Amino acid sequence: MNWVEIAGTRLEVQSIAGSAGLAPLVFLHEGLGSVSLWTQRGRSWPQAVCQATGRAGLVYSRRGYGQSDPVPDVRGAGRLAPDYMHREAWEVLPALLASQGIAQPVLLGHSDGASIALLHASRHPVSAAIVMAPHLMVEDVAVQAIAQATAAFESGGLRERLARHHADVDSAFWQWNDVWLSPGFRSFDIRPDCRRIRAPLLAIQGLGDEYGTLAQLDELALAAPQTEQLRLPDCGHSPQRDQPDRTLEVIAGFLQPMR
Repeated sequence: MNWVEIAGTRLEVQSIAGSAGLAPLVFLHEGLGSVSLWTQRGRSWPQAVCQATGRAGLVYSRRGYGQSDPVPDVRGAGRLAPDYMHREAWEVLPALLASQGIAQPVLLGHSDGASIALLHASRHPVSAAIVMAPHLMVEDVAVQAIAQATAAFESGGLRERLARHHADVDSAFWQWNDVWLSPGFRSFDIRPDCRRIRAPLLAIQGLGDEYGTLAQLDELALAAPQTEQLRLPDCGHSPQRDQPDRTLEVIAGFLQPMR
């Protein structure tokens, strides 16, 4: 395990070897994710993508997730503000990339991480962005699913499952859950930001995504017409888990010309 300190916060990072001549992949996890949660059934998704594309990779856990420093008083003074993804994209991520000497990465984000990737690409140079199940705006289906997660965390076994991946499981869960269910977050809308993206984009979403409808991809295509899309049947919110082979194949094909 490696660490990087950004603005006084220690972040868990993992580096993956690859070609120095290609823009590296930077992986951005979902709202309850971490470095370890990219691995499912013994298979590291970031390593599989890096191997398939020949690129180096950087994986990290945001503050409060994985083994990174927790958020103090996460349900009080440390409660996340509705612009938490903007601050991650425009403050934390640029500092992390600079610390690693990465200038124009390929961002690969899932869910919250996908939104962070889009926000970063709207202001900073990237070689490309790949977004799986992005949130451009808040939909009722997402709020309902997150409210259900509250019950699962408090009494349904979700806390125990997440505790295997987070040093402070309460910090990880409540920072995400509380902000998404807060009234102030209902106005979250990054469509105007996406209109400024000029880099190549690949957007992937499952037809059975329980946290968002295909309106998310429709709106992204309107905001950034260069977006290529993959809409996956028999797939929920996590393409890399539900349809890993097809998702990897399309990502590798998308990046292959960018050499």
